Amino acid sequence: MQSAARPEGPVTADPRDALPDHLPALRAFAISLTRNVSEADDLVQDTIVKAWSNIEKFTPGTDLRAWLFTILRNAFYSIRRKRKREVADPDGIHAAGLYEKPHHDGRLAMTDFSRAFDQLSPEHREVLILIGANGYSCEEAAAMMGVAVGTVKSRTNRARARLGQLLGLAAGEDVLADEAAGTLAVMSRSGTQAA
Repeated sequence: MQSAARPEGPVTADPRDALPDHLPALRAFAISLTRNVSEADDLVQDTIVKAWSNIEKFTPGTDLRAWLFTILRNAFYSIRRKRKREVADPDGIHAAGLYEKPHHDGRLAMTDFSRAFDQLSPEHREVLILIGANGYSCEEAAAMMGVAVGTVKSRTNRARARLGQLLGLAAGEDVLADEAAGTLAVMSRSGTQAA
């Protein structure tokens, strides 16, 4: 009867105890991949952290060094893939050309809208909520409100006109039109290109 092949070295109860024994080999492997001692040390550190936190995935009795080398290799190639998508910008030229539309424009417009909406009569708010916000047809809104379809259409027109008037909008003007134009004006003065 033949005995099963035993791994080299003593089998420890917890594979974490053997991790320090593999540091020199891991470092040499990392240096051969990165060609940079500092990056290699970071890669070894990441490898040890990943191995430590995923030690339950290691099968005791198998080659711990091979498992660690696999983690290191996978970490190295993950970093390389990520770096391919990054843009080198040491002088900040690329970053200076980027912008993001301010989030406060929408909040300010919503605050103005809420104030104006609160000034509408209850009938006008009701019809705008049913038709504008919930998307019901005039016929469906008329049935819910218990009025004629013509009354719903009339109230909707008057409610929209009054809301536009309270917001200071011209006919057909968008609520965010001024904010968007203001944002674009600031960006054009700063020399920033629109995306």
